Amino acid sequence: MNGAPIVVGVDGSPVSLAALSWAVEEAAVSGREVRAVAAWTYTPALEPGGVVMPVDEMAAAHQRTLETLIGKVTGPDPGAVVRPDLVEGEPVDVLLEAAKGASMLVLGSHGHGRLMTVLLGSVSARCVRQADCPVVIIPARTAGEGDAAQVFGAPTR
Repeated sequence: MNGAPIVVGVDGSPVSLAALSWAVEEAAVSGREVRAVAAWTYTPALEPGGVVMPVDEMAAAHQRTLETLIGKVTGPDPGAVVRPDLVEGEPVDVLLEAAKGASMLVLGSHGHGRLMTVLLGSVSARCVRQADCPVVIIPARTAGEGDAAQVFGAPTR
């Protein structure tokens, strides 16, 4: 490995997967590792029958989702090491912490909102302003779709 990792935020949206793809390509060229970071928060979810999913089961479901998304983007031979990193917390806080010491932070744009968020989205905009490393923003149009629901809001088993 050559230096600090590339950190990429993954929330399951098409643009976050485009950001992951870009980060993997960059890592393959630069010899760096990719750290695919997904933030999540525990919100009790009812299973069929009214039973609340325990936090450890929900975390495991999110971890499986993250690993599945990475596999979907990278395929069997990604050309770079990609490490999944599921962290409980608010997305901005998780990403800014993960970006400390990183070579860059790669995020997908949002495309809705006011002022700076017209192009970026609130998480991307805050990361651009506060990150300790360069931030690369991948436009939503590169994903072929607009915003999609974030998969880390509702895990499946």
